[in-house]
Amino acid sequence: MIKAGIIGATGYAGGELVRLLTAHKEAEIKWYGSRSYIDKKYADVYQNMFRIVEERCLDDNMEALSKEVDVIFTATPQGLCASLVNEEILSRTKIIDLSADFRIQDVDIYEHWYGIQHPSPQFISEAVYGLCEINRERVKGARLVANPGCYPTCTTLSVYPLLKEGLIEPNTIIVDAKSGTSGAGRGAKVDNLYCEVNENIKAYGVAVHRHTPEIEEQLGYAAGESLRINFTPHLVPMNRGILITAYASLKREVSYEEVRAAYDKYYASERFVRVLDPDVCPQTKWVEGSNYVDVNFKIDARTGRVIMMGAMDNLVKGAAGQAVQNMNLMFGLKESEGLELVPMFP
Repeated sequence: MIKAGIIGATGYAGGELVRLLTAHKEAEIKWYGSRSYIDKKYADVYQNMFRIVEERCLDDNMEALSKEVDVIFTATPQGLCASLVNEEILSRTKIIDLSADFRIQDVDIYEHWYGIQHPSPQFISEAVYGLCEINRERVKGARLVANPGCYPTCTTLSVYPLLKEGLIEPNTIIVDAKSGTSGAGRGAKVDNLYCEVNENIKAYGVAVHRHTPEIEEQLGYAAGESLRINFTPHLVPMNRGILITAYASLKREVSYEEVRAAYDKYYASERFVRVLDPDVCPQTKWVEGSNYVDVNFKIDARTGRVIMMGAMDNLVKGAAGQAVQNMNLMFGLKESEGLELVPMFP
């Protein structure tokens, strides 16, 4: 049985980790870390865990935690994991970090976009970017995994096959993204109040969103060259879900069958990426509560462009589910263990 600890267990991603790991056949949670709720019963914070989780919340002492568990999940704000991790801790336990601390290989880019100094840049080159469908073999041997961001996960999986196969012009990519409010976290913010969000949709982080360099880096690996994108996220009045609509110029005239073959080449055997039937657009309601990503495309012959689409649950495949998927790979388990969740509807 894998012993797991969670730092940041009372945020939305942390709560989702608790939900998934509680039902995992090969893992048990030994540490519910939450600086805001130390010594408070976890089920008093999340009442859905009443008579399921009896433990109380502990602090974020990674040093002590590393002596008790096999894997630590850090579902915390940027900078915290990097400020706590050290070689001694990594020699004892594996870490799956759900923040952005180790996602971006260039520390200067990280510091520019996140506005903080990186506390432990010496571990950046070692960290494996945990997008399982692309970096599966590297994840298996990792002791430090950078769990991808929600927008980057959906965007990369939607666009990756066409970049990898050289069918689109890398520097023509435009990404229109939409997310439910849980993507902003559980902290109290005026912009997330019911009256602010309900009956409203808005763009935010226009041209400056922090996920932009992460997406560019990962798509750059697929393209085999550095690239720049336009990325515009929007907040929509729903709890969960991400929808990506990406546009790019085709390098040449292509058929539906050729583009479909590119997607099938990379995803036909993937458990959690579903390439939809022709003319079926991904919808967030058909992936909610699951670890699935639904993707599809539409060729626009009139403009010589292709529209690439993806939908997923930002808290599952976009955060906690992907983290559990990474854990399964790191410990040699069935990759889908604890994640075979049928999407919820309605």
